[in-house]
Amino acid sequence: MGDPQADFDKVLGILDHHGLLNAEGWLLPEVQLVSVGDHFDWGPPEERQRAADSALALVAWLSAHPADQVTLLLGNHDLGRVGELAGFDAASFATAQAEADRVYQKGHTDEAGEKAFLERWPQVPTAELVARDFSNFREPQRTWVEFLLRARRFRTAHAAGPGLVVLHAGVTREDLDLVGLSPERHADADAVARALNGAVDDAVARWKDGPLEVPHLHQPGDAARGEGTGIFYHRPSLKPDDAERTRQTPRRRFDPRRLPAGLTQVVGHTRDKRVLELMGVTNLMPRDGVVRNLVTDGVRVDCAHGAPPPPRDTQAALVFVDGGMSHCPVESYELFDLDTRAAAARTTAR
Repeated sequence: MGDPQADFDKVLGILDHHGLLNAEGWLLPEVQLVSVGDHFDWGPPEERQRAADSALALVAWLSAHPADQVTLLLGNHDLGRVGELAGFDAASFATAQAEADRVYQKGHTDEAGEKAFLERWPQVPTAELVARDFSNFREPQRTWVEFLLRARRFRTAHAAGPGLVVLHAGVTREDLDLVGLSPERHADADAVARALNGAVDDAVARWKDGPLEVPHLHQPGDAARGEGTGIFYHRPSLKPDDAERTRQTPRRRFDPRRLPAGLTQVVGHTRDKRVLELMGVTNLMPRDGVVRNLVTDGVRVDCAHGAPPPPRDTQAALVFVDGGMSHCPVESYELFDLDTRAAAARTTAR
């Protein structure tokens, strides 16, 4: 399931449309669900409280299922609760958000206002982050995220089959090198998932207070360093002026030709319009709700709607499953079947 940044009832509606729920509204026992991260932050400013309550209900519902039935993957919005937002309580966040709303309006930031804002709130990188990106934050969300991290219910990656791994935003060869995975194991989904999960688990075990950082993989943002970086922010880019994709990890953009060959990664985080823009694709119209793919042999990069063709050892693939859930009709939102490696066929079985 791509990023569930949508009303809890809509998430349930999508799962029910695919025939995955029983009469009581729980997953059928034969269903295994992987939620690809970003469980918070959606909707306009006037819906902030409702969206915050809805997101918390979704996380509680997902985590109420057994760990071998529901896998919750971390996204940057989930980590933001224990990252940029780690030092906020209800009162201080309300004050900061009211100020941010004055500085960031209708997609535009008042530069002088933001400078003053960041002097008062140096733990965040921009006013936009407080006004829009992490707009639905409430303290109980941080409590849940911390608990699920320490209980190892929030995972970084899930090995779904030979050469098939699921995570929020994708990893390159450099990321895997830095967590100690040898190049000959970069196509081993189990080894990739163990290495990434182990790195985050080790960081959580050492973490006492303040923002959670994961060496090489995740650096929260602040006023001094700018926006957060690392694998939970990753987006592929071929834009020639995108210097971010050529910098050392952690970063926010990466060259897709650096993806590990032989590995298919199922990712969320990026809707179709942004993927096509970053990849310079002009022969496809952006579509919400659909599965899309990127395939590369390290030189050529091809993007298309639908699932990728059967992989070759010399190719790497991304399967994008963030279909803009809050913007897409229930009946048009595709789930990705990890068994068939294709968009899930709807079933009415109960």
